Amino acid sequence: MNDNPLALHAQNLLEIAETAYLTTIDRCERPQTRAMFNLRNRAQFPNLHSFFAGAHTPYETWFTTNTSSSKMLDLAENRAVSVYYCLPSQFRGLMLGGDMEIVDAPVEKALLWQEGWELYYPLGPEDPDYILLRLRPNSVKYFHQLQRAVLVG
Repeated sequence: MNDNPLALHAQNLLEIAETAYLTTIDRCERPQTRAMFNLRNRAQFPNLHSFFAGAHTPYETWFTTNTSSSKMLDLAENRAVSVYYCLPSQFRGLMLGGDMEIVDAPVEKALLWQEGWELYYPLGPEDPDYILLRLRPNSVKYFHQLQRAVLVG
């Protein structure tokens, strides 16, 4: 386990930030940012803690989205993304960067599925419009007040 205090603060931010901001690059090479569920947030998604405890890296991040979404069109052209988590009131931020993976695996889709998501995916975890995105970042930067740490990359 990493005992770097800033790394520990960064990992904590993953678990408490309310929202994750995902930026993709569209076909015109313009950044496109949108708010996403932070599935690592322990308060919002307590049943997913064990899923993330088995993550490949401490900063591995997963998202759900619709296969019909504009971000999927962006990812078809360019897998490079940035994800940002923040607590503005504390001047804390965590930026992850790398290439997004598209995961269409029934086991992972079932493990991440949450009650109520029928609103987005009416057919449940088998809905063809339900897909997973995984980021195993090759760049991790943490900001806290005037401190900055490059934790990966």
